[in-house]
Amino acid sequence: MSEVAGSWKPEALPQIEHSEIAPRGFEILEFSGRGPLSGLSCSMIQPSEMIEPSDWIEIVSELESWGEVPDPQSIVHVSTSDHVRGPIANLRSETEWVAEFLPWGTDGLLRKRVNSYPESCDLPCGGYSWNGSEVISIRKEVEQNPNSRELLLDAFEHGSMKDAEEILRDCGRGLGSVHAHVEETRVTPADPNRWNSRVSELEEALNAHSIWRAPYSSDSECMVCIGDVRLEDFRNGSVRISRPRLSDALYPPNCGFPAIRDLASLIHDLSRLHYASGTDFDIVGLRLSLIEGWRESAPRKWASDNVFYSHRGGLAIWEYEQCLLDVIEATSHQSGAPEPAVGLIAHVPSFQKKMFNNRTIGALSIMAGFFGITSIYRTFPPSSQEIVMPSLFIIVSAALMRTYRRMSPSPEIPFNLLD
Repeated sequence: MSEVAGSWKPEALPQIEHSEIAPRGFEILEFSGRGPLSGLSCSMIQPSEMIEPSDWIEIVSELESWGEVPDPQSIVHVSTSDHVRGPIANLRSETEWVAEFLPWGTDGLLRKRVNSYPESCDLPCGGYSWNGSEVISIRKEVEQNPNSRELLLDAFEHGSMKDAEEILRDCGRGLGSVHAHVEETRVTPADPNRWNSRVSELEEALNAHSIWRAPYSSDSECMVCIGDVRLEDFRNGSVRISRPRLSDALYPPNCGFPAIRDLASLIHDLSRLHYASGTDFDIVGLRLSLIEGWRESAPRKWASDNVFYSHRGGLAIWEYEQCLLDVIEATSHQSGAPEPAVGLIAHVPSFQKKMFNNRTIGALSIMAGFFGITSIYRTFPPSSQEIVMPSLFIIVSAALMRTYRRMSPSPEIPFNLLD
């Protein structure tokens, strides 16, 4: 389902009193769940009133501006609308501006993205902050052409599988190009402990029956990722950097993430569209096109086989996180089970069982290798007769390890198709 006008507040969480002071023209909202929802809470900020140009002047009066923003005195008309990620104000002066409010702020990397992402990206040109937290992002209004989500829907209804695959391949290339551009900007080592801890907290908040931890690949380095990527963010070769989703308010990111998480976000959005449209196009082929497009242009290390290796988490565990985030948001609204997220999560135990059974082969490989190496060590230097058995063990170990790696599920196959 496309993200359009709708409630951006967690409707199922009661609003509670607070003592925080908001800047002029704003009010702070605190939400905290009760009973089964007691694990969910968040703080938000919203404009008190946006009717006249004078309201805009008051709203920005105590905020710190950055980048290119309109002169508040030049605004002659204001109109507002709601979006699931927060209010939007259209401002008219000599130029048309779009002010996107950030009710729950950002992950602190918005300006880093603006400064380091390629010019081909659709980025805010400026914004406003308060006490170091981003409150508003500003864009210049431009004429909008059809986005990739709209093109893909049209391909599902009137086009061919080939058309859909090419659209997705272009999206993958676009995302990979963004990642390649920021490869040297800000890279830190993989952070599996925090990633596993984050997934654990999401599972606990949802009382989930599924539990998933992974060692992750060391190639999964943390970088300046987009965070949440949707098909509608791709338009004419440009990638729009959108506002954070509601789940970032309910469970704020507390760590860096690898590039493959952006890909997982986009892959999961494809799953949403595929499910909602009811198309009979093969989801595996569609996912493969998106993955191949990304691997064509993304940094080689970040898109390596090691990163996609499912026995160490691969793409699958990041898709699992996206499913949990969908459920967190739906729970905060009490809007029913979000599909296909719930259906995919239901297949996680069987996916994990398959992975666990595969580890038997991996364990045998390690044992054979251990026996081979220790035998050589004990008889070193071995005679021509003594080297035979250790060599056989090492050959068997290599063959078993190769078999084990081949048993790793392919990233283009979703959980529910692996049974």
